Amino acid sequence: MTAPVSRADRLARAADPGHVSAVVAAGPAYAAGSLPVGSPGKVGVLDLDYRVDVEGRTVLADRYQKSPLQVMRPLYVDPVLPHVPVTYLMSTGGGVVGGDRLDIDVRLADRSHAMITTQAATRIHRMDAGFATQDVTLTLGAGAVCEWVPDPLIPYAGSRFQQRLRATVPEDAVLVVSDVLTAGRVARGERWAVDALVSQVEITRPDGTPMVVDTTRIVGGRGAGVGAGQTGPDDDMVTGGADAIGTLFVLAPGPAADLAAAMRAAIGSGVGVRRGEVRCGVSTLPEGCGAWSRVVGGSPEAVEAAVRAVWSAAREHVLGAPAPELRKG
Repeated sequence: MTAPVSRADRLARAADPGHVSAVVAAGPAYAAGSLPVGSPGKVGVLDLDYRVDVEGRTVLADRYQKSPLQVMRPLYVDPVLPHVPVTYLMSTGGGVVGGDRLDIDVRLADRSHAMITTQAATRIHRMDAGFATQDVTLTLGAGAVCEWVPDPLIPYAGSRFQQRLRATVPEDAVLVVSDVLTAGRVARGERWAVDALVSQVEITRPDGTPMVVDTTRIVGGRGAGVGAGQTGPDDDMVTGGADAIGTLFVLAPGPAADLAAAMRAAIGSGVGVRRGEVRCGVSTLPEGCGAWSRVVGGSPEAVEAAVRAVWSAAREHVLGAPAPELRKG
């Protein structure tokens, strides 16, 4: 059994996420009036432990939270799978700012099933100094099901942010990971005007065998001579001129080709997605461990709807239930 980690060690790990991409850390380290890393409200920690109770329902058995991260009591809103809790991640701040370090650790015991989402979109504010990070670790037990489905990420012009998701998934477990990245505040003229944004997904088996390694890297903004109201230099190369990118990974037992076909059909059917609004690709993952999809489109709403449609189709194929309404707003 793993030795328990002290709260001091847990906070130290959150404050120092380890390797940070050089393009994210390249900006000025300090600006007058800014709060340094480790100041109150700058290091957010959230640890969630899920287990199955005697009635067969998954419960949030233990949690530790430190502002600005917090959760309220999970809700059971899935009419088809009423034993599955939906946990809404919240922030006591108005978004992510320079010097923020967010660290989330989710553990699911054998045969438990939990869905984790956010209360609203995550806004990454302009950073005159420093950078922000978010590290997510998902650890699944045998036969567990974890659905990580946050709302979109909105990086403002001049922001520097790195997010990293690492997951450990046994062969008989199911993992769903979605991510929607938007171009920023397009209505204000900010379009991929971030200084630097790096998003990493790493999924392995318990023995360390890698199943998924995926990195999105966008560099532009002030660091490349592009200010707010202009387009970053990597825009067309990375996004194909789109204003949002959506990604969905589904690891599950069973024939990967059948799963990919179900996901592909969701886009072809047009359910929740108007024809021509998005471009979508679906393929199987290595070793037949699952399937994945990437969506680009002209509006975040269209991309978000497409990702949800693909998630719902995959969920129905694997679990026998479509994606539930998550009761936000």
